[in-house]
Amino acid sequence: MQHSTDYKRPLAERMRPQTLGEIVGQEDLLGKGKFLESVLGSGILPSLILWGPPGTGKTTLARILARSTSADFVYFSAVLSGVKEVRKIVQQAENLRDEEQRGTIFFIDEIHRFNKSQQDAFLPHVENGLFTLIGATTENPSFQVIAPLLSRCRVLVLNPLTKEHLEIILKKALENTESGLGDSKLQFGPNSLKSLALLADGDARKGLNTLEIAAALVLHRNKTSTEPDCIITQHDIGEAAQQASLRYDKNGEEHYNLISALHKSLRDSDPDGSLYWLYRMLESGEDPLYICRRLIRFASEDVGLSDPQALIHTISCRDAYHTLGLPEGKLALAQAVSYLATAPKSNSIYKAESKVRKCIRKSGTLPVPLHLRNAPTQLMKDLNYGKNYKYAHDTEEALVAQDHLPPEINKKQFYFPTTRGYEALVKDRLDKWRAILKQKKNHA
Repeated sequence: MQHSTDYKRPLAERMRPQTLGEIVGQEDLLGKGKFLESVLGSGILPSLILWGPPGTGKTTLARILARSTSADFVYFSAVLSGVKEVRKIVQQAENLRDEEQRGTIFFIDEIHRFNKSQQDAFLPHVENGLFTLIGATTENPSFQVIAPLLSRCRVLVLNPLTKEHLEIILKKALENTESGLGDSKLQFGPNSLKSLALLADGDARKGLNTLEIAAALVLHRNKTSTEPDCIITQHDIGEAAQQASLRYDKNGEEHYNLISALHKSLRDSDPDGSLYWLYRMLESGEDPLYICRRLIRFASEDVGLSDPQALIHTISCRDAYHTLGLPEGKLALAQAVSYLATAPKSNSIYKAESKVRKCIRKSGTLPVPLHLRNAPTQLMKDLNYGKNYKYAHDTEEALVAQDHLPPEINKKQFYFPTTRGYEALVKDRLDKWRAILKQKKNHA
């Protein structure tokens, strides 16, 4: 029987595994003959980075590994603490080493929250072996952990828990009389366990937290019911969760994965895929204005002059969202996405930009040709500013044969229009103009 004070601890904390044998899932790391078994057998724990989604057991695994040694375990949150606290831990680790010949395992939760200077603060102490570092992160460590630190750590990847794994964990939590909810005599109703496992979306902590709320709802209802029952229904699960929220971090890898999927679906002219990824982002809590900005960028980068209305239309949809807000404004974003997906595509402006910038980096700041310079003062006129400039509107075609690039690069061409959409008209127009200008130069 658990003590009454245990009930004050969250169910997810009470059900935290205490040994490797109690961990459900992560067979790739914990199976016989796998890396962790050999590490525990050797008694020597290297510095590790545990990378995986929320609720997959990173903190649990770190605590179990620490207990396999005689070292002191120090928990540290990168969200709540900074370099000042790191210095205190370093001092404590030095005292333990010098006075008791004991090592220190320095566990940093959400290590990706540390910036470069903060990571640099404890790098020397990892290098000289003062403590063993175990970092936990939901983000790709190759992006978030500095290279010198990453090179001194072994990266272990934890995978999202399967629905089958979650069902085992949740069923055990409901039935366990020592640390779980077994004393309450609650039971899952038809399909409730499957619904809860699906809702947890690979995250054991999320599933256990939802189960704890659902259990409280049922027990509270039973207090006022003349015919109490101990069944957790699917409705109870839905009410506890309020809504199924997808795993998502606006600053993390999944954020960039989803926007990448949206952009590529748009580029490939797939309205169905585009709408799916749009709503995946919206339902996950993404800022709609961030999506608007990316759509406006797409209108120039991947549609361009093949449909000049795309940029105008996308900005209008952003303004419509501003006016309507949520949830009605989502439809304006869906309209913009559908328009962009079905518009003709051209990246000629994007490619032109790249060529221009490359040319500028190579040629440097070339002076503006004199005939293109303005001459508002007499001194400038005396220096031949604006001399021999030809005014286009003085000609019948509004075309003049004069150079507009510095002499060193006056043969360069950056913009090459496609034959798609409106840009096909642009191409025809430019081809005709160039033919006229060529003829004028020949006659000059």
